[in-house]
Formats: sequence, structure tokens, C-alpha cells
Amino acid sequence: MTRDVSLTGRSSTTRTVRLGRVQPQAPSHRTIYCNDREANFPIRFKGNSISTTKYNFFTFLPKGLFEQFRRVANCYFLFISILSMTPISPVNPVTNVVPLSLVLLVSLIKEAFEDWKRFQNDMVINNGPVEVLQDQKWETVPWKKLQVGDIVRVKQDGFFPADLLFLASTNPDGVCYIETANLDGETNLKIRKALERTWDYSTPEKAAEFKGEVQCEQPNNSLYTFTGNLIIQKQTLPLSPNQLLLRGCSLRNTEYIVGAVIFTGHETKVMMNSMNVPSKRSTLERKLDKLILTLFGSLFLMCLIGAIASGIFINRKYHYLGLDEGAPTEFNPSNRFGVAALTLFTLITLYSTIIPISLYVSIEMIKFIQCTQFINKDLHMYHAETNTAALARTSNLNEELGQVEYIFSDKTGTLTRNLMEFFKCSIGGEVYGFGITEIEQGGAERNGIQVQVHKSVSAVHEKGFNFDDSRLMRGAWRNEPDPDTCKEFFRCLAICHTVLPEGDESPEKITYQAASPDEAALVTAAKNFGFFFYRRTPTMIYVRESHVEKMGKILDVAYEILNVLEFNSTRKRQSVVCRYPDGRLVLYCKGADTVIYERLADGNDDLKKITRGHLEQFGSAGLRTLCLAYRDLSPEMYESWNEKFIQAKSSLRDRENKLDEVAELIEKELILIGSTAIEDKLQEGVPGCIQTLSRAGIKIWVLTGDKMETAINIAYACNLINNEMKQFIISSETDAIREVENRGDQVEIACFIKEEVKKELKRCLEEAQHCLSTVSGPKLALVIDGKCLMYALDPSLRVMLLNLSLNCSSVVCCRVSPLQKAQVTSLVKKGARKITLSIGDGANDVSMIQAAHIGVGISGLEGMQAVMASDFAIAQFRYLADLLLVHGRWSYLRICKVITYFFYKNLTFTLTQFWFTFHTGFSGQRFYDDWFQSLYNVIFTALPVIMVGLFDKDVSASLSKKYPELYKEGIRNVFFKWRVVGTWACFSVYQSLIFYHFVTTSSAGGKNSSGRIFGLWDVSTMAFTCVVITVNLRLLMICNSITRWHYISVGGSILAWFIFIFVYSIFRENVFFVIYVLMSTFYFYITILLVPIVALLGDFIYQGVQRWFFPYDYQIVQEIHRHEPDDNSRAGLLEIENQLTPHEERSYAIAQLPREISKHTGFAFDSPGYESFFAAQLGIYAPQKPWDVARRASVRSRPKTSKKN
Repeated sequence: MTRDVSLTGRSSTTRTVRLGRVQPQAPSHRTIYCNDREANFPIRFKGNSISTTKYNFFTFLPKGLFEQFRRVANCYFLFISILSMTPISPVNPVTNVVPLSLVLLVSLIKEAFEDWKRFQNDMVINNGPVEVLQDQKWETVPWKKLQVGDIVRVKQDGFFPADLLFLASTNPDGVCYIETANLDGETNLKIRKALERTWDYSTPEKAAEFKGEVQCEQPNNSLYTFTGNLIIQKQTLPLSPNQLLLRGCSLRNTEYIVGAVIFTGHETKVMMNSMNVPSKRSTLERKLDKLILTLFGSLFLMCLIGAIASGIFINRKYHYLGLDEGAPTEFNPSNRFGVAALTLFTLITLYSTIIPISLYVSIEMIKFIQCTQFINKDLHMYHAETNTAALARTSNLNEELGQVEYIFSDKTGTLTRNLMEFFKCSIGGEVYGFGITEIEQGGAERNGIQVQVHKSVSAVHEKGFNFDDSRLMRGAWRNEPDPDTCKEFFRCLAICHTVLPEGDESPEKITYQAASPDEAALVTAAKNFGFFFYRRTPTMIYVRESHVEKMGKILDVAYEILNVLEFNSTRKRQSVVCRYPDGRLVLYCKGADTVIYERLADGNDDLKKITRGHLEQFGSAGLRTLCLAYRDLSPEMYESWNEKFIQAKSSLRDRENKLDEVAELIEKELILIGSTAIEDKLQEGVPGCIQTLSRAGIKIWVLTGDKMETAINIAYACNLINNEMKQFIISSETDAIREVENRGDQVEIACFIKEEVKKELKRCLEEAQHCLSTVSGPKLALVIDGKCLMYALDPSLRVMLLNLSLNCSSVVCCRVSPLQKAQVTSLVKKGARKITLSIGDGANDVSMIQAAHIGVGISGLEGMQAVMASDFAIAQFRYLADLLLVHGRWSYLRICKVITYFFYKNLTFTLTQFWFTFHTGFSGQRFYDDWFQSLYNVIFTALPVIMVGLFDKDVSASLSKKYPELYKEGIRNVFFKWRVVGTWACFSVYQSLIFYHFVTTSSAGGKNSSGRIFGLWDVSTMAFTCVVITVNLRLLMICNSITRWHYISVGGSILAWFIFIFVYSIFRENVFFVIYVLMSTFYFYITILLVPIVALLGDFIYQGVQRWFFPYDYQIVQEIHRHEPDDNSRAGLLEIENQLTPHEERSYAIAQLPREISKHTGFAFDSPGYESFFAAQLGIYAPQKPWDVARRASVRSRPKTSKKN
């Protein structure tokens, strides 16, 4: 009966997660029968297969065509193509249908190729092997065949294929170590512990006996929570996140674990945090659609004028035109409406060149070359240490890089190296450590002080330890004023932790696996101070102590660990109770200064005050601080407390709170030992990069899963926050909220926190508005944690949150989940309508990367997930300055010029046809030959504009970074405003009038060498020659830098026209020998000299006036540096190349070779000798590696398959 109730209680687990709005959880729980597929079958749980593709076989064509026809221009060309097939069209349909078909075909092939790569990636993941328990033995099956309830075994370094309930492991005490880099970006290990009741199920025989029932929450996207019960042999055991192993994490330092599958496929927590692959279009492309709609409006207006005029013009008085009753509808004076309607459509096809079909093709070609040749090969963004070059994974968003106003950055691994080093400490009121942090150096430089960093001979630097003070090294601490306190300090470091030692038990070869890099740094510090922790068992810690009794004497001491009071975000401290070999009972405690100081014994106020001052000093230097304290315990007191501790630990209800309450009983009357200061190394150049980006008008937000204190420290270190700023801190860690949370009523907690957040937001917003209303008010910074953010993103509060955030120079969101990162990004993107960029390095950043206009992945230590989801990939955060201020700004400028120039040249060309219509009774007679019209965009004016899109530079790369303020022109979209378009339109009208009236008027009385007057095709060919020459020369006037490619393309285009007309006029009847006749007259040469000069005179005057009296920022910079030689891109590359060592040059050259994507790793050479072969082809010395030769020998010949890219 129970089973039936649980089955009906759960109708479906399928839910939709939308960005910015999470649908409410289903109220019922999920019941899973472990090791019993038959019982689970009726519930229809989702399979473990995943799909990240945009299309499938059936949706590709309709969805792909929909993507293409989202472009207004493509819809327009489809309409023109249909019209050109009707009898009323004056042009050949082939000239419209073929170009459109080619454009669509190329675009669909590109889409299909990109989606095929995603499909292959999914297949690799879905077919990964995992061991499942079947008939009392482990059988290997692909991931996609896993089902909810299956018992699986995962070996060391393997990834968890689904969300698993942790049952047993090979480690003592049922613990395992996992790496969560794919979820939260952290490379340090986390500890997970199985329930004691399930420790025995590690062998297939025992695991086959396991028949538990799991009742747990429905699938949801919260990575850090899990509630459920395991019912086993009528015993109910509570489950917590400690027993959950999430898909995407990997197993470390554990031979293997056994687990039961809880959530599969798209219902796993990591997949619930990811979103569908979005279709990203640049903002400029969307504005281009508006421009094309405007052009279409202009086209319709021109056609309407012509249609109405034709209806009025048509009259029987023109008897010589044969306009009698028998005339076709379009020429019948009796049906003027019919004449006007048909003329409207005739003129639409005639004027269709106003919108160029080659525009999109040209832009895509320009963007593609910009990516592959400029961004991917920029040595300024090449990281020699990891041999990683920048990678543009999409070419759709180049110009968007030049308009970014908000950057959303992950912290760990993106701003920092995730490399903690013990740097300074305070023991018994004395500061030790003479080092200067990066933040202190930066602060001194801002105040104009030059700091020289000199390390003493005694300084020690190894991973996790960067300490310079001989007073504590090699036993010298014995000579300090308070050696006993030093001894307690070192023992606290060596004993109070959960670190696991690995490798040989020698100081040089041992490695520490820790739950956080801070812990590893503290234990490494103890080792260097002479207290070497080298072995751990479930109940003992072994420490090799040097110089304790007398100098040079080394003792191995075993400390019995009686209790561990673990660290959590509420306690903010960690304690161990240990017994010395002589029977002494001591509680060692380390934690945040706020919680340790509350629990110190009375007295010793001087030490507390001095240490507090040291903590503030460390904090201002950007160091992460911890306080250390201890307490001696009497055996009686410990025994009575331990009974309470055991009761709390075995409690089934409210265990966490009870353990915290019991811990409070013993963690009091502590004696302060001192404090530690750890430096989280920033990535090289991060503060400088952030300062440069801030000067460029870009606002930077940090979204991190870290604690608030850590996040604030890093924000200070990065120059995001400083002491001059007014800070608004909205935290859920207040006494009032804690009190409500302790009562445990979820509805009350939600209502209370929401109300508190509302009050805080209102207060902060009022203060912010007051600060902004004052003339010299401080800059503002907002810090908010994930729990408060969850309520602040509620529809009723999000407007208030957005208003407050947009008024702040810096925003730091801490303890946020991956989905919350995406929601914040989406809030600014949609709410503020600003261009956003997200940058991260782990799988936890994927949603944020996909939510922003532009996603940038850091190809660092934490796998390729962020890179695979990103639009651009770089190796270091500092390269963002080059990507945005140089490539982004150049791309924006170039694309703006390309679009406005296309608009100008097509409008100019079409208007000459429009003026001709007034002389033809508005009949739709062509002024130009069909092929003139078709090839105008494709050949005669195509190449020069591509050269501008590739090579135009207003200022050099170095000046772009020297004057980051130039970037603000892109944020304000200065070069693609309606005013700019209007200016170009005015010159189009002016030039088209010059072309048409100058040529037609001057040729009216002209005669050729045989005495005949010029005909229509003579005049139109003359006008077309003037148009081609002028628009190509006009292009050179908008160039900031002119290369030989500009001259070749402009000269080549004009030459192409003459070659074409020489050949074409021999075969074509209507223009037969036209060019030869024209070139035999003096009139031809005087016209092609004077008409372009008169046409371009207006532009020349306008540009001169604009540059002198209303200059753009870049023009001012050009004037300042006009006498300096221009470091064009190639010279810049060579200059950098010369600074590389021969080894780095070779590494860079090899990084640029053709590559294949392997299904095993991110990027690798997939065939033996591949690297060496291509290196030899390009003249780079890259010796064959032994494994290359060995692998070639072992590869069997096999039939050729299609080459993977």
C-alpha cells in the first residue's frame, strides 16, 4: 500500500527552468527503490542521456530557415526573388534568385557543421563507460543506459555519471575526496562521507544485498542543498548534501566508491543549472535590421511616388506610344489604378538594389577573417607558460566586443590563480613576515611611491608558503620573547585540520590534499616551521616536531584526535579536541576573528587589542586572515561534554543545529594564540587590467560562490573596491535572520528574509540617491550574498535591485549558485538594456556565459567546460583588455564603416535610377543594363569595403590601451547613430544628382566620332563609370590607415569594371561597342575627371570642418601622435615575437599549427607525428616525440574516414 501511495504522489519529474524565473518545486517527494529496476519502471524516471544541440533531424530545415529569415534583409530578398519571376519585372529573375540561394545554403551548412560538433560532443559524453551492478558483478555500460536506482562503482579520477547517493568507499570511515572544479571552479578537494549504516556495501556481493528505499526532494537546481531519507530494514536515516555526489565532479584519492543513482540526465543538478544553447546575434546586427527596414520604407516611398506619377502621366494624348484600349493593363489609360499598382511592383524590383544582398556575406567574411587571422593570432593574447593562444569560437559577435558596458566575472580561477600562500602571521602580539603583497604595492604606486621588493636570504618559497622572516625559521623561534605561544601556534596549525597527506613521509616529497587551499597552506607552514604533519589515521595525527626540547632534536609525536567540530558557513570556525601522549587534553580552534573573539576568556585585553590591529593591517593588505586559539580541558569536563556530543551526533532530527549547540558548550573561554595571513595570488596583471577597463567606462561585477569576506578581500585586491567608496552590504548572516532560521519554519523564514531584503534595498537606494545628488559624493559599491539575492530577484524587488546596482561602480555577489549568476546577468541585459560580457573558467560559469551578450571562457586549470560554452576563449583575465579595447573597438569601428558605406553606395546607385524614372513617364524603364546592376555589389564595389573591414585602424593597439577612454565611443554607439546614417544619406542624394544630371545634361548635345548623338546605353554606361570610380574613391576618404591592399582593391575594382565592359559590350546587343564609342571621344575623359571631383567636393569639405571643429576622441589622439610611426599589426607582432625566447617562439608557432579535436581531451593531435609533420611544412623545428614514433608503429592501417575538425 505504501508503494502505491508513493507512486501516485509523484506524477512527473519533468520541470522547466527558465532564466530569471524558476518554476515552483513539485510538493511531493521522489521515491526511489535502490537496486530494483522493476519497482522503478512504472514511475518513468528520465534517462541519463543528454543533448545540447540546437537542432535535430526534423527541426533542422524549418528552424534553420527560421534563423535565416529572422534577418529582415533575407525576407526582403525572398520577396524580390518572387516578384522578379512575374511578367511585370524589368529584370531577369536569375540575378536575384541565385545570390539568395547561395547565401542561404552557405549559412545552413555553417549551422549544420556547428551543431554536428555539439552532437559529437554529446555522444562522447553519453557513451562514456561506467560500472553497474548486475547479477552480483560489475558490468561496464555506457552512461546513457544508467537508470535511477542503479548501483554503480566509480574508480579514482573517474567522473560521476549522474547524481549519486554515496554508499561506501575504500577509504576508512566511509569518506571520499571529490573535486568540484566543474561545478564551483574550486580545484581543491571536498570531503564526502557515507552513512555508517552503508559502509559495508563496497563489494559486488554485499552491494547486491542492498535494497534500500530513498525518499528525497524532487530534482532542482540548488547545488548546495539536498534533503531526503534512506529507509533500510525499517530504519529511517536522514540524508544530507554530505552523502550526495554530483554529476560532473570527479573522484580523487579514493580507489573507488559505490553509489546509488538518484537523479539522471537533464534532472541532475548540474544540468538543471545549464540552459539551452542560445542563438546570439549582435546588437549592431539587430540595429542593422532597423536600418534595412528604414531603407525598405524609403524604397516603398520612391516606388509609391513613381506609381502615383505613372497613373497620372498615362494619357491617350501620347498617341505615338500606342496607348489605346487594347494596351496591356500596365499601360491602359482607362485603368489608372491598375497602371499605378503594377508600376509599384515593377519599380520595387527595379530599385531592389537599394538593399544589398552582398552586405551580409561581406560582413560574415570580414568577421571570420578578423577572428581567424587577428584575434586567434595576436601574440599579445598568447600565454607562453601554457602554450595557449586566444580562440574566437564564433564570428558573430566581434563588433559587440567594442560596446561592452558591464562585465560579470567569476572570482576563483578567473581573477585569482586559486593559489593560497602563507604570507604573514601574528603570534603573542608580535608580527612575523616582511613580505609586501601585490595590493600593498599597488596602493603605494597609486600614491606615487616606488616600492622595491628585496627578499632576504632566509626567505622560503614553495607551493602554499611564501614567508620571509628568519625569526621563526630553523628553530629560531626558541629565542623569541614567548616561545611557548609559538609552540602552541605551530601545533594548532599542524593538528587542527582535515588535510590528508600523500606520498613519501619526507618534507620534500609529501603532498597535502585539503578541502580548501587555505588549509593546505597552513599545514605547509607548520611543516616549514618544524612541525611536520606526515600521517593520519581515523583517530591519530602524527607530527615530526623539530627543536622543541632543544635545538636540532627531532621527535615523532602521535596526537589522538578525539573529536572534530567541522567548519561551516554558520560556525565560521573549526575545532579539534586532541590528547597529547602525556595525557593533556586540548581544544584547538581556528576561525574568523569575529567568532573567535566572542569566545575568548576574559582578561589579556592588551593581546586582543594588538592582535585586532594586526588583523586590520593584514586585511588592508588584501590577506585572508584566521584567528587561532586553544583551551586546556579537564578529563571530567571533557567526558560530560563528549556524552552530549555523541547524543547530538546520533540524533536523526535537526542534527546540524544540535551539534552546533553542543560545540558552543566547549568552544568558549579560549586563549588567543595569534592569527595567520594568507595571500590568494591574483592572476598576473588583474588589478591593472581592471583599472584600465574602468577607465574605459566598463563596470565590473564579481559573481562568486565564495564567502563574503573572501570576496570583499579580492575586490580590494583587484581595485574593484577601495576605502573611498561607500559600501552597501546586504547579508543574510544577521542575528535577526539567524534567530528566525533556528525556529525552522520555512514559510516564516522566507517571508522574514524577503521583508529584510526589501528594507535593506530601500535603505541603500535612498542613501545611494542622496550620495549621487551631492557634487563630490563617493563612488558606491554593493555587496550581496546568494540567499538575499534569491529574494531580491523576486519580480516585486528586482527593479529596486537593478536601480541600486546600476548606480554602483562595483557590485560583488557572493555565495551565489550558477543559475543565480545567470539571473543577475540576465537582469542587467534585459532590464538595463546594456551590452554585457561574462567571463569564467569552470562549468559553474556556463549559464552565466550563455546568458550574457558575449561569453568569454578562461582556458585554465579547470577543464574546458567554460571554453566550450563561450564565444571567445583566452588564457588569462588580463588579455580581456586587448580583446575589448583593441580587437573589440577596431571591429566595431570597421563594421560601422562597412555598413554605412554599403548603405551609401547602394542608395547613391539606386537614386540615379530614380531620377531617370522622371524622364521616362514613370514607366519602369531601366537606366542600367541588368548585369551592371547585378555585378555592382558583387564585383565592382565588393573588395575595397572588405579591405576597410579588415585593415582600417584609427589608432594603434598600444594607443588604444594607453587611452582606454576611446572605448566609450563604442559604448555610446557614436558611429552607428541615425545622425551618421542621415549624413551619409544626404551625400548620397547630392552625389546621385551630380551623376545623373551632370552626365545627362552634358551629353545632351554630344556626338560620337561618326556624328551620331548619344543614346540611352551610352549615357547610362558613362554615368555607371562615374559611379564606380567615385564610390571607390570615396572609400579611401573614410580610411584612417591606407595599406597597399586598399590601393590594390580600389584600383582592381575600377579596372574590373573596364575589363568587364570591354568584353561584355562585344557580345551584348543593347550595349554593343558602347565603351569603344565613348572612349573615342574627348567628352568621356573630361567627364570621368570632373564628375568624381565635383561629387566628392562636398564630402571633402564636410570631413575637414568636422575634424577641425567637432573632432571625435580618436581624431584628437591621432593629432597628438601624428608624428609617431604607426605600429601596424604585422610590425607589432614581430616586435613582440622578438621579445620571446627561442623556446617560446617555437611553442607559439606550434600552437598555431592545424589541429584536430580529440574526443579524449580538449585539444590534441589525434594522429602520430601530426605536430612534427605540420611543423616541418612551415619550417618550424619540432622534434618527434618518442610516443609519436611508438604510436605510429602500433597504428594499424584502416580505411580512410572523413577528417575530424
